[in-house]
Amino acid sequence: MTTEHRQPGLLDRAERFGRFVENASLIVVLTAMVILATAQIVMRNLLDTGLPWGDEALRLMVLWVAMLGAVAASRDRRHIVIDALARLLTVPIRNWAALGVDVLSAGVAGALAWYSLVFVRDSQVYGDLLMNDLPAWPFQSILPVGFALIAWRYAVWSARHVLDALRGEWRQ
Repeated sequence: MTTEHRQPGLLDRAERFGRFVENASLIVVLTAMVILATAQIVMRNLLDTGLPWGDEALRLMVLWVAMLGAVAASRDRRHIVIDALARLLTVPIRNWAALGVDVLSAGVAGALAWYSLVFVRDSQVYGDLLMNDLPAWPFQSILPVGFALIAWRYAVWSARHVLDALRGEWRQ
């Protein structure tokens, strides 16, 4: 009796690496956010002072955690889903509906990526500044990157739906 051991392919390794980077980024930003918030509270209550840039940094970290969390949620299809109607549909109709949702989601996320890129470019061109005269655009860059990653995932899932439909093998 032989057991077949499948070696992970390049796409599997890339997926694992992407998950690691997403998770590590979330952990680093969330940890820094908790440490900075705690430091601000302690400094304000015990020393009657605080870091002048601390509150602005915390707001930016919330933005980063939100976008990184959205990317992580989209990779596992754990985003906001209302599937009450999907349970009543037949399998073929449910698969067509899933294709429509994935195409629409890819389009919306792609549009958000594009317009957030325009926003970040404008911020760079006009020299917007944050936290003691630092350029704003590197901090804002999470917006187009995050939305582009989400759009990419939904575009890939849409392509998989189309290929499955053409082969006649819809995924359950």
